[in-house]
Amino acid sequence: MGQRVQNKQMSITDTLGLGFMTFAFFLGAGNLIFPPFAGMLAGENMPLAMLGFLVTAVGLPLTGLIAVAKANGKVMAMLPAFAATALAIAIYIIIGPAFAAPRTGLVAYEIGARPFIDNTEAIIMLGSVELKLTQLLYTLGFFTLTMLLAMFPGKLLDNVGKVLTPILITLLVALAISVIFLPGSEVGQAVGDYRNSPLTKGILEGYNTMDTLASLMFGMLIIDIVRKKGITEPALQTKYLVRAAFIAAAGLAFVYVSLFFLGATAGDIAQGAENGGQILTNYVTHEFGALGTVMLSTVVTLACLTTAVGLVTACSEFFDELLPVMSYKSWVFLLSAICATVANIGLSQLISISIPVLLTIYPVAIALVVLTFLTSSFKRPEFSHRLVLSVALFFGILDGLHAAGLTREVLQALEPSNGLLAFLVDALLYIERLTAELPLHAEGMAWLLPTVLTMLACLFIRPRASAVTV
Repeated sequence: MGQRVQNKQMSITDTLGLGFMTFAFFLGAGNLIFPPFAGMLAGENMPLAMLGFLVTAVGLPLTGLIAVAKANGKVMAMLPAFAATALAIAIYIIIGPAFAAPRTGLVAYEIGARPFIDNTEAIIMLGSVELKLTQLLYTLGFFTLTMLLAMFPGKLLDNVGKVLTPILITLLVALAISVIFLPGSEVGQAVGDYRNSPLTKGILEGYNTMDTLASLMFGMLIIDIVRKKGITEPALQTKYLVRAAFIAAAGLAFVYVSLFFLGATAGDIAQGAENGGQILTNYVTHEFGALGTVMLSTVVTLACLTTAVGLVTACSEFFDELLPVMSYKSWVFLLSAICATVANIGLSQLISISIPVLLTIYPVAIALVVLTFLTSSFKRPEFSHRLVLSVALFFGILDGLHAAGLTREVLQALEPSNGLLAFLVDALLYIERLTAELPLHAEGMAWLLPTVLTMLACLFIRPRASAVTV
């Protein structure tokens, strides 16, 4: 009995390991490639852009983890079963096999392996499809290793939190120190959207990390890991999850600030760069030569691998519970195979496809996190959750369509002969004209004001008469 009580507490080492593991799960492909590029483009407006990025890439994931802890893993409990399942499936697919997980393999290849390969243009034909041979071989190996590590989720805390992550953190600290003491040049001028609206642009760039979506599933994964450590009381699970969240948030903020500074001071090193990965590679090669390239390769590979393991594990556990037609290990195998396949689409294509999807789903995820903290303040919590999330989804879809290129000009150019299609185009044009008047429409955040106003209105909705009677 004494041993059982003792097992209900986690040691400081285990708690730090849990925090490091959480940090490693979040620190993946997007976290390393987006901040340097944003810093370069933001230039003199870097502080505001960085603040916006930290809001959505650190603040929201931290808040998401705490929301999951507060709701004991049931953040979608107020939604109808069908809607909750559909939203969960969409989130798991987006941050799993569709976008985030394959991106980890692609970034690991582009930054962690490609600099050491002489011929990266060799092509192999699979039927009528052309694939780059070295990229194909690397992503197959990467996701095979991911599959093997994800097969044994009980070992995640030991393998990732206590072994891989300290190595990763050491290398990132070394990189950050070099950025501070060996800046490339003076900070340049802001360009593009960073010139007029750096804060908003930084917020939207933070979407690309997908970490707010990931927090909703990583939170449940961490609770499960804590439970397997013998922590069965919800209050203790919440305590350890919150501690892990703050450790992870501190680590992410440290990395982002240093990478933003790297991009802003890159100068000539960043000339011709098309993404943050190229800026990183150019910087470390310029400052450290071959040693720097090896260091960066190790950092990126470890970061992407730990994130891929976390994503595949969480997705496999979710689908194993939702569709128990296959075993957990079978889901791991299937999802790893899908990730390896999608990864061969190409990094730039994958990023461009993901942006409209993220602009659609992110408003719903953000609203869900905020609603979790307001649930006790609503007189009709179920109705409030459903109404607010419906509004967020509606305007999120409009933002997503706009980002996908379905602008007013494109709609006006369409001349469908079918009556139903013509009605649909006219309806979209009417809605586009209305939403164009909303604040932040051009920036892709037209959802914000309607969603906030709906949320505030729900705070004043009176309970049903029957509820008052009772």
